[in-house]
Amino acid sequence: MSFPSNAGVVVGMLPWRSTLRAILPAISFIIVLGAIGWLNPRAISYLGFNLMLNLAIPLALVTIGQMFVITVNDLDLSLGFFVSFIGCVTATWLVETPLLGCSVIIAAVAIYGLVGALIHLRGLPSIVVTLGMSFFWQGAAILLLPQPGGRAPEWLHALMILKTPYIPMPVLAAALIALVVHFALKHTVYGTILRGAGGNPHAIRRAGWSLLTIKIVSFMLAGVFGVLSGFALTGLSTAGDANIGNGYTLLSIAGVILGGGEFVGGRVSPVGAVIGALTLALASSSLLSFMHVPPDWQVGANGAILIVILAARALISRREA
Repeated sequence: MSFPSNAGVVVGMLPWRSTLRAILPAISFIIVLGAIGWLNPRAISYLGFNLMLNLAIPLALVTIGQMFVITVNDLDLSLGFFVSFIGCVTATWLVETPLLGCSVIIAAVAIYGLVGALIHLRGLPSIVVTLGMSFFWQGAAILLLPQPGGRAPEWLHALMILKTPYIPMPVLAAALIALVVHFALKHTVYGTILRGAGGNPHAIRRAGWSLLTIKIVSFMLAGVFGVLSGFALTGLSTAGDANIGNGYTLLSIAGVILGGGEFVGGRVSPVGAVIGALTLALASSSLLSFMHVPPDWQVGANGAILIVILAARALISRREA
């Protein structure tokens, strides 16, 4: 059987397009970073990276948390509010009564697992359940800390302002988060099972794995990374605030998708998710400020950046097909 003369060219182009799609998050990050360097060359320095990327660490952590939920084809609309609640607990009970604070945080992660179980057992839409949980976490945070206040534990604040030699601490922290989660999700048996549950749940069930357990673990992992994000955010801000992390919910979803993740199919990239979070952090806190974009317009500008990048991804995917 003969093939068209250009078949070899087409087949040869597919890996190239797949590679381009995979590195698109890094290209987006480099473009944003290059624009910042062009607008303000002094920002591309040790001190500049420390200032620009410090707040990217909590966002990277919460994005990884959201990624675990998206891995099993769900969405968590309460994660940002959960981060605010953890921040309030950290700035109050964790300082004043550490045992109570630790107990509440552990119970909060357990509640996350119960939410996953409820979604699976009752077949409820995760968007509806987690939207309801967002009111629960926000209400609990406001009851605990009606006004911004409290104080971060000294060890936590010292950790978040740590100055590492040669390479800024936020860069090292982001790389560590990405590599550890990448190894756990891509190179361990259970990481493969988690991704398989999103890609082909029926095959996972036939293989003898419990989809209920997988759902609980995925949501509890989201809770764990939400706790870490709350810690990081409180350590940087040095106080608690019931509304400080509310915007992280949509940013975490955007970071996962910007980093190459898909809403269905268990297709996620930990490295891409972290890069996506860093890109969003740079675009919102530095690039738009250097461009003198008014604060009222910055949310819309962030959305425009995300749309452009997703449009490029869609174009590449269509040409692959």
